[in-house]
Amino acid sequence: MSDGEVYARHYATGQPICLRWREGRITHLERTSAELRPDLWVAPPLFDLQINGYGGVDFQRDGLTVNDLLLATRELRRAACTRFLVTLITDEWSKLTARLRDLRKLRLELPELRAAIAGWHIEGPFLSPELGYRGAHNPRWMFDPSADHIRELRKIVDGDPLLLTVAPERSGVIEAIASAVSLGIKVSLGHTNASAESLRQAVQAGATGFTHLGNACPQQLDRHDNILWRAFDRPELTVGVIPDQIHVSPSLFRLIHRTLKRGSIYLTTDAMSAAGAPPGRYSIGSLELDVGEDRIVRQPGHTNFAGSALRPIDGVFRAAQMLHRPWQEVWDSFSVCPAQFIGLPSGFEIGGIADHCLLKVADDNQLQELQVRTGLD
Repeated sequence: MSDGEVYARHYATGQPICLRWREGRITHLERTSAELRPDLWVAPPLFDLQINGYGGVDFQRDGLTVNDLLLATRELRRAACTRFLVTLITDEWSKLTARLRDLRKLRLELPELRAAIAGWHIEGPFLSPELGYRGAHNPRWMFDPSADHIRELRKIVDGDPLLLTVAPERSGVIEAIASAVSLGIKVSLGHTNASAESLRQAVQAGATGFTHLGNACPQQLDRHDNILWRAFDRPELTVGVIPDQIHVSPSLFRLIHRTLKRGSIYLTTDAMSAAGAPPGRYSIGSLELDVGEDRIVRQPGHTNFAGSALRPIDGVFRAAQMLHRPWQEVWDSFSVCPAQFIGLPSGFEIGGIADHCLLKVADDNQLQELQVRTGLD
């Protein structure tokens, strides 16, 4: 796809446009008078900030190969996602950091991996060990952070984009947030039962996000004071939400969108290895998980979820269904918003990468056909 052009309706404006590119970069993006099919649309690819694994590949496993990463990357691309953050969850610190080093080395081996793996998301081990708030994370490996831990993460990934999820009630986390921000690390809050004051301090120290709001909290919450209300009360935060209709109920999903301003929500799958793969038994690190025909990821004998089996493209249309909106109004939340949050280019612009999705969508928000093209094709 180094050179080419496509005529379709712009996903955001509905106007017929000509998108032309040369050597993988957009050179032309203008309205056209050409006759177009009313159901053919062009949109920027999706960007997922939380991918624990995909297509049967578990990023928490040691000994992964380039082919493993290519498989996961290509399966994600088939689901409209061409850029993502590899996410590593709580584990023994030496194992987690060794895994991060190995994955970064693999990423550097191929241009295709460098283009797709936009950076890294470290979700743990600086999280709440409280039951409910810890989710599927093992509290055995959780501990308080230090500036040395933050510097080590930055050194491992060098200048790559890095997102760090922390619970601000842990000792030393506020100082760690400030240290991380000074090193160009994005900090998100999550797996937390932090007080309103702790959240305020975390935001003041530089935290700007909240990881999968509505998850990693007990099923029963104090109706007067809980982590959802406290997070809603921090409008400075950009929050992630899983739109699989499982992790967050449709009613809560709508309330989140009514409460928070436009552009302050990004969608994510929080996908694990079962996403893009058939039902069966899968893993996140040492956890063995069952995924049934309902596509819910369950730890045998437990009621809590452990990641999702959601495909990114399905997340867009499920979000649209929950919000009772056209899919076009949801798309940016899974493409432009996450890219902007992490500080990377987004959307269509002259000189930008020519990656794009071609979609045929029926009037009733039903996806009929999807083609995904990248500048490396």
